Amino acid sequence: MTKSIAQILKLKGREVYSITPDATIYDALKVMADAGIGALVVLEQDQVIGVFTERDHVRKVDLNGRCSHRAFVRQVMSEDICYVTPEVTVDEAMAIMTENRCRHLPVMEKNKLVGLVSIGDLVKASLEEKDFVIKQLKKYIKGDQ
Repeated sequence: MTKSIAQILKLKGREVYSITPDATIYDALKVMADAGIGALVVLEQDQVIGVFTERDHVRKVDLNGRCSHRAFVRQVMSEDICYVTPEVTVDEAMAIMTENRCRHLPVMEKNKLVGLVSIGDLVKASLEEKDFVIKQLKKYIKGDQ
């Protein structure tokens, strides 16, 4: 049985780093560097309105000649974001990420942000699950039931 997003959040925690859309890109980069993360959820009045990632910075700031100290998160954040609920399975979330070419999914429950999962979180969970199945099959083959 595949893991759910709720199970991943139970293991990794529900802490979500966020920023307002009117913060400078420099401020966003500082938060991400200090926290050792690659994405921030952009919140306006407790509503998710976007996601700002390292990729947004490279593609929409550096390559477009914007200044991180003068440009705002609102100008470069990804606004067309996908999200999942805690009941969604790892496989379903990976399919959403693949189809929409995104690496981070806010987790929403009753219109409230309750977590954030990355492609790394999903790959790790998927590999752990497959490793468990392989070990069980090996035990079965050996007759170590």
